[in-house]
Amino acid sequence: MPFFTQPLLSWTEKGLYCKAGEFYIDPHRAVDFALITHAHSDHARRGSRKYLCESSGLGLLKVRLGQQINAEGIPYREPVTLGETKVSFHSAGHILGSAQVRVEWRNEVWVASGDYKRNPDPSCEPFESVKCDTFVTEATFGTPKYAWDKKTEFGKDISEWWKNMQSRDLNCVLFGYSLGKAQRILAELEPWAMRPILIHESATTSALEVAIQKCLAEKTQLKGEMILAPPSILKTDWASALGNYVTAFASGWMQGSTRGYDHGFVMSDHADWNDINQTIDESGAKRVFVQHRNGVLIRHLRSRGIEAHPIETLQGSNYFKLGGQTLDLFEGLR
Repeated sequence: MPFFTQPLLSWTEKGLYCKAGEFYIDPHRAVDFALITHAHSDHARRGSRKYLCESSGLGLLKVRLGQQINAEGIPYREPVTLGETKVSFHSAGHILGSAQVRVEWRNEVWVASGDYKRNPDPSCEPFESVKCDTFVTEATFGTPKYAWDKKTEFGKDISEWWKNMQSRDLNCVLFGYSLGKAQRILAELEPWAMRPILIHESATTSALEVAIQKCLAEKTQLKGEMILAPPSILKTDWASALGNYVTAFASGWMQGSTRGYDHGFVMSDHADWNDINQTIDESGAKRVFVQHRNGVLIRHLRSRGIEAHPIETLQGSNYFKLGGQTLDLFEGLR
C-alpha cells in the first residue's frame, strides 16, 4: 500500500511525523531530523541529530539544548524543500521565535500550530493566520470556560498591585514561567515600573541573586520590591531575605481561581476558546485534528459542520478504524 494513503502528518510514539519530508515536528524522543515550533522543554528535547527552527528562536533553542547541537534557523515565511514537501514557519505569537509549521505536498497544505496565542505581546512577534486544508491545533484552553479579557492592560494592573503592596511595605513575589512569560511581564511592565524589578536567574539574569546575597550579607530584608521568580524560591534560603511578601501568579489558569496565591493575573501564552475557533475559521481548514482538551472542542466543531478528530486519529491503528470515513478524510493524499 503506498504510504500516501496515510495522512501527510502521522501521530507516532515519537510525535508528529511527515514521511514525505522525512522529519518530525516537536518529537517526544530523539530523531534524525526535528522541526521545532519553540524552545519550551515539552516541545524541544535533546538528542536529535539535526534541528530546524525559526531564526529568532535559534538562540533560545541552543541555550536550552546546548550550543553544540546541529541546528539551523530560517526566517518566517521562507520556504524550504524537505524531501517531497515544501515547509515554512509562520509566527505563533506564543514566545520569541515560536512558529506554526506549514507543510505543502502537491496540492495539499497542512499546518501544525504548536502552541499559539493571538493576544498582543510586546516580547514576541504577532500571530499570523495561515490558510490550509488540514489544521493540527493545540487546545490547552479549549473549553468555553476560558475566554480572556482582550482589554486588560497587564503592565498597568501589575504596577497598581505593586504600588498598593509597596505602600504597606510588602514585597510582591510574582510567579511566571522563566521562558516567555517572564519576558512578557517585563515588557508589559516597562512603561509602568516605579523602580528596577528583581529577576531570578532562571529568567537569564541574576538581578535577584545579587539583591538577595546583599540582603543576607547585611542581615536585612527586601522591602517594597517587585520580584519575578519561580515558586521554588520560597523553599530556598533566600526566603529569609524576602521579609513580608504577597504572591501572585500570571497564567491563564488564574481565570476563576487564584489557586492558593494571594492574587492572580489572567495572562496566558495560549489561545482561549474564542481565539482557537477564530483561528480555525481563518485557516479555512476542511479537517481539524486537536491536541489537549479535545472532547469539547471536537464536539463543537462537528456541530458546526467541521470535520474534527483527536490527534490520536492520525495513528495508523486508529484512523483505519474509521472505515469509509477514512477514505474520504485522506482522499487528497493519494
